[in-house]
Amino acid sequence: MMKRFNLIALFFAFLLIFTPDQAFAEVGGLTKCSESPAFAKRLKTSVKKLELRMAQYEADSPPALALQQQIDRTQSRFDKYSRSELLCGADGLPHLIADGRWSHAAEFILPGFGFIYISGWIGWVGRKYLRAVSTTKNPAESEIIINVPLALKIMTTGYIWPISAWQELISGDLVAAKDEITVSPR
Repeated sequence: MMKRFNLIALFFAFLLIFTPDQAFAEVGGLTKCSESPAFAKRLKTSVKKLELRMAQYEADSPPALALQQQIDRTQSRFDKYSRSELLCGADGLPHLIADGRWSHAAEFILPGFGFIYISGWIGWVGRKYLRAVSTTKNPAESEIIINVPLALKIMTTGYIWPISAWQELISGDLVAAKDEITVSPR
């Protein structure tokens, strides 16, 4: 099992290392957001709409101040997009490039790893909670009515789930043995 995993990991490592950059297609129809006229038009339109709404209120009234803060946030967001390496389409919106180029890693790969880490944390904590309450007097009740102190204790230690999962994989506790798995008689 471990040898097969190592061979697959080695194959993908070679694939990533030795894939030529010419194999990736150019990103057609997209330009840098800072150079996109549609992006600039979208900013101008968004700010104009907010300014028109703000003109309906007195200068220092709470709604006018809230709209001014929204204008500032909008301009700040568009400024961040224009300073980044994001590419915009004809619609003036930034597009994520998920083609494997390291120059676009911040757009998709890093948030993807973040998602996998957080969802793994949630799953690991849920698994650990269910295993912990399965040894109690009434496990079905503890699945319905959550034992909050126990759940919080497990949740605070769940951030190291990759290490814990690796340790359980090595020890053989992560996966059930074949003779423990029920199979349909068909």
